[in-house]
Amino acid sequence: MSSEDLTPTAEEPSTSRPRWKSVLIVLVLAVGLALVAALLSGAWLQRQLGGQVERLPSAMPTGDRPEPTEAMNILLMGSDKRKDGSVAGQRSDTLMVLNVAEDRKSVSVVGIPRDSWVQVPGLGPSKINAAFADGGPALAVETVEKLTNVRIDHVGVIDWEGFKALTDALGGVPITIPETVRDGSNGRTWEKGTQRMDGKTALAYVRQRYGLAGGDLDRIKRQQNFMRALMNQTLSRQTFTNPRRLYDVLDAVTDNLAVDEDLTTGDMRNLAWSLRSIRSSDVKFTTVPVKGTGMEGAQSVVYLDRPAGDELWQAVREDKAAEWIDATDSGLQEKVN
Repeated sequence: MSSEDLTPTAEEPSTSRPRWKSVLIVLVLAVGLALVAALLSGAWLQRQLGGQVERLPSAMPTGDRPEPTEAMNILLMGSDKRKDGSVAGQRSDTLMVLNVAEDRKSVSVVGIPRDSWVQVPGLGPSKINAAFADGGPALAVETVEKLTNVRIDHVGVIDWEGFKALTDALGGVPITIPETVRDGSNGRTWEKGTQRMDGKTALAYVRQRYGLAGGDLDRIKRQQNFMRALMNQTLSRQTFTNPRRLYDVLDAVTDNLAVDEDLTTGDMRNLAWSLRSIRSSDVKFTTVPVKGTGMEGAQSVVYLDRPAGDELWQAVREDKAAEWIDATDSGLQEKVN
């Protein structure tokens, strides 16, 4: 069966801001990758925190793969660790492709619904998150590369507990809920308005699925909106003038982050430095185009819009992701349920 058969048809930082501030825009979006690099430049911090970053063996696939480019693509995944501390056998709740432009002047984050119905090598038609559960990061990367024909350069996996710890380390994150929404799975009601969420509350908010009109698609928007709010909170003066809070942020990230073995601390530091001029307006969020939802047996799935998706991934390959997002008006909007 071919892949086509799977579908039925912030406030701006000032120009004088310190180097760390500009780097932190990307570091939060990369779920801590650049954060670790930028702030572990000191030997003491490297000894204290660098060793907490887990290295994933054999995290990249072998065999035929798309050609690499000067841009950088990182597959980011959020998952719950098992009781033994590993990610083996876990399904990824979140998949995002972080595209860093060749000139390092823009960053684009493309969310992929976890229920996307795709071809998983060795499994056949399946939900995309089954790749991570069945074959770990390497199969997840291979699946995304087959879907997009985009070379994935690195992998980052963060335990959801890391989001909780990071949120709490920042003293909470303010989130605006535009309309009152009830979570059908647990009966919780999210009241309209702005509230400062602690880690436990924020995690419940970004993982809600039932009760949202767009289901998994709306959940992706929530997660991206939360990341944007998290970024703004990290960039705040309250964080940078409080050494204890800054250290706690680093500790929360490094204690819950796993990356591929090829991504060294030096690589992360170099990436962070290359992104020192990035502003929040240079970061774009979007979701891979979808056709809608449906059922495959007893499974509720998301069908991808392959023609529109091909255009997006071609833009990524041609280093024009940010331009595509702007031209199609497909970026994350301010209003998120």
